Amino acid sequence: MVQTETDNTRRTYLLVDGENIDATLGMSVLGHRPNPDQRPRWDRITEFAQRTWSQPVTALFFLNATSGQLPMSFIQALLAMGYQPIPLSGSPDESVVDIGIQRTLEALGPRIGDVMLASHDGDFVPQVQRLATDGRRLAVLGFREFISARLAEISGVTVYDLEDHIKAFTEPLPRVRVIPLESFDPTRYL
Repeated sequence: MVQTETDNTRRTYLLVDGENIDATLGMSVLGHRPNPDQRPRWDRITEFAQRTWSQPVTALFFLNATSGQLPMSFIQALLAMGYQPIPLSGSPDESVVDIGIQRTLEALGPRIGDVMLASHDGDFVPQVQRLATDGRRLAVLGFREFISARLAEISGVTVYDLEDHIKAFTEPLPRVRVIPLESFDPTRYL
């Protein structure tokens, strides 16, 4: 949905770096390519975004389509969950998803709304820093221990963990991370 100058409905723009989330889950958390049942439940992420800031969500899911092939069953699933798939292509040496997200973050500057970015990537620091100067709410979603420190340390950015805060997974992940004592649940390890 494109926001016009007369549309003053505040909304949350949810930008998903699907490639980054999937790669981090596979390489850094699981140690193998995720099975379908090990991937995030993307609908839970949009529900979290809507619930957290109590406003409509525009969900954009960025995909690398440089091969020219589209995973149509996944595209259809995203559409059914209310996401707008953004399949980008470019030359092999271009990080098309990163460039697409950077351009989108820049385009959000003059728009009314808040931003949730699902990525661990520090390549978005300049764009998020610019958005942080105008009083909008900003959040980064991912696995807390893998989110770029430069991104997480931007003043005004809240970090939400995909597993702990959002509950985006149906089964506990085999993660080793610092656990705040107040949220420690020993039954998870028994």
